[in-house]
Amino acid sequence: MRIKQTLLLGLLSISLGGTLAKAQETKAYFDQKITEEKKIGYVLDYPKDVKGKLPLIVFLHGSGERGDDLEKAKAHGPFNYKSLLGEPVALLAPQTPLNEWWDTQAVYHLIEDIATRYNIDRSRIYLTGLSMGGWGSWKLANEHPELFAALAPVCAPSDRWMQATIHQYKDLPIKIFHGGNDDIVSPMTSIDMYQKIKRINPNVELIIFPDDNHNSWDSTYSDPAFYRWLLSQRKPQIVSNSKK
Repeated sequence: MRIKQTLLLGLLSISLGGTLAKAQETKAYFDQKITEEKKIGYVLDYPKDVKGKLPLIVFLHGSGERGDDLEKAKAHGPFNYKSLLGEPVALLAPQTPLNEWWDTQAVYHLIEDIATRYNIDRSRIYLTGLSMGGWGSWKLANEHPELFAALAPVCAPSDRWMQATIHQYKDLPIKIFHGGNDDIVSPMTSIDMYQKIKRINPNVELIIFPDDNHNSWDSTYSDPAFYRWLLSQRKPQIVSNSKK
C-alpha cells in the first residue's frame, strides 16, 4: 500500500510539473477608465434676492441623523442658528445613508456641483461637522484642503490615517471643539489632533467646554462668535503673473 501511494504521488508530481512548465509569465499594464456612480441626499438653504457671491457653510451631521429623512440632516447644526450668521450665507447639509459612514468623495463632488451651479464665493467655503460628521470633516479637509477657507470639527473622532497625514492641515484655519466630559468620544482625541497640528500650523485653536458631555455642538453652534470667526476666514487670492 505504501509503495502504491508513493508511485501515485510521484506520477502526480510529474503531471503537475509538466503543467507548470507550460505556464507563461505576463507583464503588462491595466489601463482603463473606471467610473463610479455617487448618490447623496442634501438640503441647501440658499438666500433669495441676494446680489453677488455668497459664502457656503457645509455641515456634516452625526450618526443619529443618517437615513433618508432630509429634515434630520439639518439637526443640531448652523441651520438652527441662521439668525446668528450676520450676513446672507448658503447652508449645505448632505445626508449619509443609514448604517454608513461619510463618503467624503461624494460630498466633495456635491460641493463642487453646488459651487458651480450657484453663485458661491469659492474663497469662502467652510466645513464643519459634529461627532461622525466631525470625523467626516477631518477626512474631507485632509483629502481636499484646497477647497476650504476654514475647518471646525465638533466632538470628532479621528484616526491613524489622519494623524499620519497631518501635514494636509498645515494651511487651514482650524477651530476644534469638544466637551470636557464627553463619554462617547474622548476629548483626548481632539487634544491629540490639536497638539499634532499645532506643530505645523499656528492657526489652530482648541476649545474645551468643561461641563459638556458629547453634545458640545449646542455650545459651539449657538455662539455668535463662532460665526464671526468662521465667516471672517478667506482663502488667499491666487495672483497670476502670466500674460494672456
